[in-house]
Amino acid sequence: MKLKGLVWFFAITLILISIYQLSFTLVVNSYEAKMKQKAEKIVKMSHPGITGDEKDNLVARQLVRILDSTKDAKIYPVFGTTYLKCKENELNLGLDLQGGMNVTLNVDLEGVIKSLSNNPKDPQLLNALNAANAQKAKSDLDYIALFGQVFKQQNPSANLASLFAGAGKSVKITDSDQQVLDQLETISKSAINQTYKILSNRVDQFGVAQTSTNLEENKGIITVELPGVQDATRVRKLLQASAHLQFWEVYNIGEISKNIEDADKALAQYLNGTKPDSTKSINDTTANKTDSSKLAANDHPLANVIHFIGPQQDKTGKQQYYAQIANVDEKDTAKVNEYLNLDVVKNNFPANLKFLYGLEEKDEKSGHRYFELYAIKTLPGTDKAKLEGEGVEDASADYDEHGRPAIKMQMTPTGTRTWAKMTADNVNRPIAIVLDDVVYSAPNVIGAIDGGNSEISGNFSVQEAQDLANILKIGKIDAPAKIVSEQIVGPTLGKEAVQGGAKAFAISFLVIFILMLIYYNTAGWVANIALILNLLFTIGVLSALGASLTAAGIAGLVLTIGMAVDTNVIIFERIKEELVRGKNYQQAVHDGYRRSLAPVIDAHVTTFLTAAILFYFGLGPVKGFATTQMLGISLSLFCGILLSRLVTDVWMSKKRHFEYFTTFSKKIFKHANFKFIEYRKYAYMLSVVVLILGVSSFFNGFKQGVEFKGGRSYTVEFSQDVKNDDVRNSLRDAFEGDYPEIKTVGDNRHLNITTSYKIGEENADSAVLTRLYQGLKSKLPPTLTYQQFAKNNIQGSQVVQPVISKDLRNGAIKATIFALIAIILYIFIRFRDWRYSMGTIISLLHDVFVALAVFSFFKNIVPFPLEIDQHFIAAILTVIGFSMNDTVIVFDRIREYSRHMKGADKPTIINRAVNDTLSRTIMTSVTVFLTLLILFIFGGEVTRGFAFAMLIGVITGTYSSIFVASPILVDFAKDRPLGEADHATEKLKKADAAKLAKAK
Repeated sequence: MKLKGLVWFFAITLILISIYQLSFTLVVNSYEAKMKQKAEKIVKMSHPGITGDEKDNLVARQLVRILDSTKDAKIYPVFGTTYLKCKENELNLGLDLQGGMNVTLNVDLEGVIKSLSNNPKDPQLLNALNAANAQKAKSDLDYIALFGQVFKQQNPSANLASLFAGAGKSVKITDSDQQVLDQLETISKSAINQTYKILSNRVDQFGVAQTSTNLEENKGIITVELPGVQDATRVRKLLQASAHLQFWEVYNIGEISKNIEDADKALAQYLNGTKPDSTKSINDTTANKTDSSKLAANDHPLANVIHFIGPQQDKTGKQQYYAQIANVDEKDTAKVNEYLNLDVVKNNFPANLKFLYGLEEKDEKSGHRYFELYAIKTLPGTDKAKLEGEGVEDASADYDEHGRPAIKMQMTPTGTRTWAKMTADNVNRPIAIVLDDVVYSAPNVIGAIDGGNSEISGNFSVQEAQDLANILKIGKIDAPAKIVSEQIVGPTLGKEAVQGGAKAFAISFLVIFILMLIYYNTAGWVANIALILNLLFTIGVLSALGASLTAAGIAGLVLTIGMAVDTNVIIFERIKEELVRGKNYQQAVHDGYRRSLAPVIDAHVTTFLTAAILFYFGLGPVKGFATTQMLGISLSLFCGILLSRLVTDVWMSKKRHFEYFTTFSKKIFKHANFKFIEYRKYAYMLSVVVLILGVSSFFNGFKQGVEFKGGRSYTVEFSQDVKNDDVRNSLRDAFEGDYPEIKTVGDNRHLNITTSYKIGEENADSAVLTRLYQGLKSKLPPTLTYQQFAKNNIQGSQVVQPVISKDLRNGAIKATIFALIAIILYIFIRFRDWRYSMGTIISLLHDVFVALAVFSFFKNIVPFPLEIDQHFIAAILTVIGFSMNDTVIVFDRIREYSRHMKGADKPTIINRAVNDTLSRTIMTSVTVFLTLLILFIFGGEVTRGFAFAMLIGVITGTYSSIFVASPILVDFAKDRPLGEADHATEKLKKADAAKLAKAK
């Protein structure tokens, strides 16, 4: 093999990178376990005898504080790496493995349109918006375009400009309807992006690690992942709140310096005081004293963590004050918050003072991160500022008279009056511009502003000026994000998913490892080494990319185990053929690898295409599966072809060779000579039956998962076995006649309950959960309260609104269609014969129809749920890829034999090709089938439907590649020889070679 040195280099580099990357996970897990023990000791000392949820809550809070305060502690001595850096590099676990909440939000563009209109109560506007809202679940148009279409249908002679002229100075009365819609699109995208930034900042307030916020701008969809979050109600409230823009007056350091000294002194005395009163509730406002009582005593605890900024002198010697009073290191924010919320500290400051942080700052030289701290002057008895966001008419990024980036701001008539008074009262003082309790800027007032037009200048970059202008705009535009889908996974379900996935992974690995040795003798060690490295590289690269490992991702790893050995199976089977023909080991190995290259690449490309399409159209966990599969497939080529060949060459260089036969494998398919083509008419008859059943399945119907039909789904734990029918009847009355779907999860103590009750209604989560509790009350312990039920018995939940379920359905259909088209085109380009594409499409449709028929006609028969959801689509696309894997191997051999078996008829060539690849086909199918069967048995409920669909697909894919795809080549274009395109290519090559020789 050429380039051995390069292969060695990449192999060793990948091994080192993977081990290095995964080492962070081990270090972080070890460190967090130690810190949890430390937190438990602190809680035990400060609250002796406390148990249950109260103890868990205190330990969790204490652990967060400890970890937050030790972000910069070097916990990895080998590399001198901090906890924060290690945490960033560890392998992330998805929500379905560690518990938490996944929320999909849709930015409410109805509010944007109303905010931009001249009259939000205009009947024409409201009628058009109501109609657009009614149609958006069924329409493929974006909301702005749909609104424009509906408005024109309702008001043929009216112009949109009459509704929006002058709004934000961006629409003119002479603008056409399309120009108005373009302006609305531009502003709405700005609103979507700003809402995304606001949500990203809000997410940080939940105090959980490894949060993720992603934006799909074209759809206005924002996805938020919050691992480990507990308070779902708080998440919903905070994420769906409108942006709150306010203008506040501030205290400077000189005005509160005495207060700071008194607070610092009082805090020092408090920390040196006696133990807290054990009779107080942990939810008391002074509960934080518990966490602080252990701290080392010092004279200036407040000044140690808050770096106060004193006044500066200008050129005339006059004192000047900064807008902020202090800087706080990122690692100290948790401790500062704790101190500032203590009564002994708050009582020493004015009643109308509240502390707010600015945006995170970073020292470019040192990389040091910190936050500016502001002392805001509030209005007594209210959360309202003197000037709120609705006082801003428009804002835009511009340049000041010196050519520096600045912000131009115009107030509404009411805002102009308030702004004039506020600026007059604060000449030579700053005014803080605050969005969602975060200070974005605090410009100094040079003089009173009477006309409502203001300029905010400073050391802004162009991007910072644009961002601040958008923030000022968003204060007027009402663009809250509404939750359209959410999934909550309790820690118990997450733990079960980890255990089930790990068990399936371990058993699959062991079974395939042993099978390779049994079937391929000592050569099986080559396949196993490639398999081990493939898995190591896949997990290592996933960690390096910052991807999250989900339950579906573990399913992808399990499937990778089955498919990773396929490369070696193809190669080994070819080597065995070469050995049977009498070649020596060295020549057989060389020819086996060379002749296997094309079919291996073809098989991997087709499988990769389906995974890539699934990744593009999928959401949430399914993307994790697709990511894992694409990585596994790519690395399988490197490990299966290059590393396997490298190991084989190293072994053979020592005058030794691997054995590829065992007593068992010699007898399997020896001299196979089955007449597959002669039985094709029976296969066609069976395929017609499959076609009829597949079409009939659409009339018989399917059970759609909550993702595709919308609804609420709850996984409920009972203290004893319950009957599904009894639960269904009880809930029918509670849900006002809506029949819920009941599925058993593992055993009869755990049920998954899905209902469409109140779906589409806003803020109905609590009402539905209350109804669920009432309906199940007779099956629950008499003393169990609603709060206990919601916290302890609901192990997981999912909510999908119709607006997002439509997108998921459309995405699934598009993914399947695109996958079929992509593979057909690839096959046509690869084989340059339309019959190969015809055979491919018929065999793939055959496989899809079988899966659809089984999921339709067996949905009420099998003891586990058969639902059409994202996991089913993932299975269908994977089946398409797997089936193509088999089909391409057979097609490649048919094309090869068509070149060498000149004079033989088509049935003879195809029968020979199918028989010679039969061992590989069956071996690959067996390995994948075994891994899927293990996943089906041990993998848990999340992946059971997926595994079942794949099991069907493996069987039908193997069947269709032999009995459907191959016979098509005989019965279509009977007068045209197989591989004609290849013969033509060979003639051209010979002609070119002859010309070249003649020229020489």
